[in-house]
Amino acid sequence: MSTATQSLRPWADRVRRRWRASPLPVFLAWWGGELRHLLPLRWRGWFGSGADWHLLQHAGAQWTLRRSGQGELLASWDDGTDGTGGDARAQPAVLDAALRNVDREDRRLALLLPSALVLRRTLALPLAARDNLLQVVAFEMDRQTPFTVAQVYYAVRELATPATAGRFHAELVAVTRGTLDPLLARLRTQGVPIDAVDVAVGNDRLGVNLLPAEQMPRRARPRRRLNLALATACVALLLLVLGEWLHNRQAALTQMQAEVESLRGEAQQVASLRQQLQDNAGAAGFLAQRKKNTVSMLSLLQEATTRLPDSAWLERFSVDNTGQIGFQGQSQQAAKLLDTLKDSALITDASFQGSIQPDPTTGKERFYLTARVNQPKVGKSTSATTGIGGAP
Repeated sequence: MSTATQSLRPWADRVRRRWRASPLPVFLAWWGGELRHLLPLRWRGWFGSGADWHLLQHAGAQWTLRRSGQGELLASWDDGTDGTGGDARAQPAVLDAALRNVDREDRRLALLLPSALVLRRTLALPLAARDNLLQVVAFEMDRQTPFTVAQVYYAVRELATPATAGRFHAELVAVTRGTLDPLLARLRTQGVPIDAVDVAVGNDRLGVNLLPAEQMPRRARPRRRLNLALATACVALLLLVLGEWLHNRQAALTQMQAEVESLRGEAQQVASLRQQLQDNAGAAGFLAQRKKNTVSMLSLLQEATTRLPDSAWLERFSVDNTGQIGFQGQSQQAAKLLDTLKDSALITDASFQGSIQPDPTTGKERFYLTARVNQPKVGKSTSATTGIGGAP
């Protein structure tokens, strides 16, 4: 188990370092503080900021307890004069009385060592050493300090001071086992659990932990299950909200598609009616224009009746679709019929087809005369006569 923990420790240190270097911790701390201010005062204690560190210091035969970052003493007691650590049951009672307003789950104790008992050394290391900082410093322990790794408890923290290209500054903090072990043994005898061993810096701590991993207390965290349950519930609610939102969007999209299809059908119907109206209007206009540009049969009959002499009569009068007119009949002087039709405004290009022959029965001349209807000039379309005439 310890081997696995040691193998994962560089990876955990790398993740922790990147997390602290990101802006997320500052943002989450600010956001959490703003949310807590919105709660009633009696509820704010339930949503504390997590670990509440208290600093324990030993000077001579006296122990003192302060809150991290504050100079006011919360409690103090003596070891006793018998050299055995005094009453082992008194110190936990004093701590409990001093920390009665602190939730046990959030309570953290750090043993602060005086700077005189700790060796601090600034190192310039290559950037590649960041991922295995503890191992690299362990190899350098003999050169950087007068002790071996087996003689000290040590920790390393990365510094923000500028360094040369390709390197960074780190601080080695070490204390001899002979100095720290008696203090830890005395606290264990008194029944005081310690979460960290650090160096005193004013009223606060340096920010390292010299406590051996095997001596770190195991704390029950009932809030963790609650937090996991709340996080799971939040994720489930988020997925539910997203699913409901997608369902509503899909329903709205389906409704819009149905409306679009309905409007498309109506639009097609309107387009069909518009096309039908245009076709009807075009047909009506075409017929009106054709009627206007076409010579009527009645006008042709009137023109022929007016032009032909009374001595001539027709047996057949025909007009085809191309405007070709056929006159078949008898007249006393058939040759003069061309002169009578010469100045006609409706009948033009008159000529005899075949020869003029006398009719022995009537004594008149039988003729067959062809002509064309004089159509008015139109733009692009070609006019034609309508209907076929018959004999008058």
